[in-house]
Amino acid sequence: MGRLPQHCIHRPDMPLKQRIQEDIKTAMRGKEKARVAALRLVSAAIKQREVDARSELDDAGIMVVLDKMAKQRRDSIRHYEQAARADLSAQENFELELILSYLPEPLTPAELDAAVDSAIAATGAASGKDMGRVMGKLKSELQGRADLGQLSARVKSRLAG
Repeated sequence: MGRLPQHCIHRPDMPLKQRIQEDIKTAMRGKEKARVAALRLVSAAIKQREVDARSELDDAGIMVVLDKMAKQRRDSIRHYEQAARADLSAQENFELELILSYLPEPLTPAELDAAVDSAIAATGAASGKDMGRVMGKLKSELQGRADLGQLSARVKSRLAG
């Protein structure tokens, strides 16, 4: 399955949805069956979300879908590795790498801490009761760039201590 070709790397001049469709065509021309299948999964998830929402998704909405798919792949990888199913784990890893290629670079721990501190200051949060407001602000700003579970734990520890 291997590394992703250069054409999958971010092209900010093109909307995400269009980029995914172009990459499907490129993978089909290159007879890359595994990539075509994985990209079609991504495209189908986006279309399903659009049908459910009854509107077309913008890049931010697509990033929410991709973020959810990445989380699902990470969970599956963990379960497959526990069950000693290297074949299934490899497939999930391939799909995860492909999905992550469409998301922005994740934030470093220092950048996450700075974002949490900034959101706490901006919302005036003082205790755990204010966690929802802080997470609401962070979620919209950091979608696709941070694991929301880890982010939540950071916010909780900051507000507790």
